[in-house]
Amino acid sequence: MTAESVHITSYRTYLWVLIALLFLTFVTITVTWIDLSALTVLVALVIASVKAYIVLTWFMHLKYESSLFRVLVIVVLAIYALVIGLTYFDYLLR
Repeated sequence: MTAESVHITSYRTYLWVLIALLFLTFVTITVTWIDLSALTVLVALVIASVKAYIVLTWFMHLKYESSLFRVLVIVVLAIYALVIGLTYFDYLLR
Protein backbone atom coordinates (compact mmCIF):
# COMPACT_ATOMS: atom_id res chain seq x y z
CA MET A 1 0.00 0.00 0.00
CA THR A 2 1.16 3.47 -0.67
CA ALA A 3 0.93 6.25 1.85
CA GLU A 4 -1.90 7.88 -0.12
CA SER A 5 -4.19 4.86 0.07
CA VAL A 6 -3.85 4.18 3.79
CA HIS A 7 -7.09 4.53 5.69
CA ILE A 8 -7.76 4.25 9.38
CA THR A 9 -11.01 2.93 10.74
CA SER A 10 -11.95 4.02 14.22
CA TYR A 11 -12.57 1.65 17.08
CA ARG A 12 -16.08 3.05 17.35
CA THR A 13 -16.84 1.81 13.83
CA TYR A 14 -15.50 -1.64 14.67
CA LEU A 15 -17.62 -1.64 17.82
CA TRP A 16 -20.76 -0.91 15.78
CA VAL A 17 -19.83 -3.64 13.32
CA LEU A 18 -19.37 -6.06 16.22
CA ILE A 19 -22.74 -5.09 17.68
CA ALA A 20 -24.42 -5.56 14.28
CA LEU A 21 -22.83 -8.99 13.81
CA LEU A 22 -23.80 -10.11 17.31
CA PHE A 23 -27.35 -8.85 16.77
CA LEU A 24 -27.63 -10.72 13.46
CA THR A 25 -26.27 -13.85 15.13
CA PHE A 26 -28.95 -13.51 17.80
CA VAL A 27 -31.60 -13.08 15.08
CA THR A 28 -30.33 -16.20 13.31
CA ILE A 29 -30.59 -18.23 16.51
CA THR A 30 -34.06 -16.83 17.19
CA VAL A 31 -35.26 -17.72 13.69
CA THR A 32 -34.36 -21.36 14.28
CA TRP A 33 -36.78 -21.47 17.22
CA ILE A 34 -39.65 -20.19 15.06
CA ASP A 35 -41.28 -22.74 12.77
CA LEU A 36 -41.21 -21.21 9.29
CA SER A 37 -41.05 -24.63 7.58
CA ALA A 38 -38.98 -24.33 4.39
CA LEU A 39 -38.49 -20.57 4.82
CA THR A 40 -36.29 -21.08 7.88
CA VAL A 41 -33.36 -22.06 5.69
CA LEU A 42 -33.95 -19.12 3.35
CA VAL A 43 -34.11 -16.61 6.20
CA ALA A 44 -30.96 -18.02 7.79
CA LEU A 45 -29.12 -17.78 4.45
CA VAL A 46 -30.25 -14.19 3.91
CA ILE A 47 -29.03 -13.21 7.36
CA ALA A 48 -25.73 -15.02 6.73
CA SER A 49 -25.37 -13.12 3.45
CA VAL A 50 -25.91 -9.79 5.22
CA LYS A 51 -23.28 -10.77 7.78
CA ALA A 52 -20.88 -11.71 4.98
CA TYR A 53 -21.50 -8.31 3.37
CA ILE A 54 -20.66 -6.57 6.64
CA VAL A 55 -17.46 -8.58 7.02
CA LEU A 56 -16.45 -7.93 3.41
CA THR A 57 -17.15 -4.23 3.65
CA TRP A 58 -15.58 -3.40 6.99
CA PHE A 59 -13.14 -6.10 8.07
CA MET A 60 -11.78 -6.83 4.60
CA HIS A 61 -11.86 -3.10 3.74
CA LEU A 62 -13.69 -3.60 0.44
CA LYS A 63 -15.29 -0.23 1.05
CA TYR A 64 -11.97 1.44 0.29
CA GLU A 65 -10.95 -0.67 -2.73
CA SER A 66 -11.28 0.19 -6.41
CA SER A 67 -14.43 -0.43 -8.43
CA LEU A 68 -12.89 -3.48 -10.11
CA PHE A 69 -12.76 -5.38 -6.81
CA ARG A 70 -16.33 -4.36 -6.02
CA VAL A 71 -17.54 -5.64 -9.38
CA LEU A 72 -15.67 -8.92 -8.92
CA VAL A 73 -17.18 -9.41 -5.47
CA ILE A 74 -20.65 -8.64 -6.83
CA VAL A 75 -20.16 -11.26 -9.57
CA VAL A 76 -19.04 -13.85 -7.03
CA LEU A 77 -21.99 -13.02 -4.76
CA ALA A 78 -24.38 -13.29 -7.72
CA ILE A 79 -23.03 -16.75 -8.53
CA TYR A 80 -23.34 -17.64 -4.84
CA ALA A 81 -26.95 -16.43 -4.79
CA LEU A 82 -27.73 -18.43 -7.92
CA VAL A 83 -26.31 -21.64 -6.43
CA ILE A 84 -28.11 -21.09 -3.13
CA GLY A 85 -31.34 -20.27 -4.96
CA LEU A 86 -31.15 -23.41 -7.07
CA THR A 87 -30.37 -25.48 -3.97
CA TYR A 88 -33.30 -23.88 -2.13
CA PHE A 89 -35.74 -24.68 -4.94
CA ASP A 90 -34.43 -28.24 -5.11
CA TYR A 91 -35.02 -28.53 -1.37
CA LEU A 92 -38.45 -26.91 -1.62
CA LEU A 93 -39.75 -29.07 -4.47
CA ARG A 94 -38.75 -32.45 -3.05
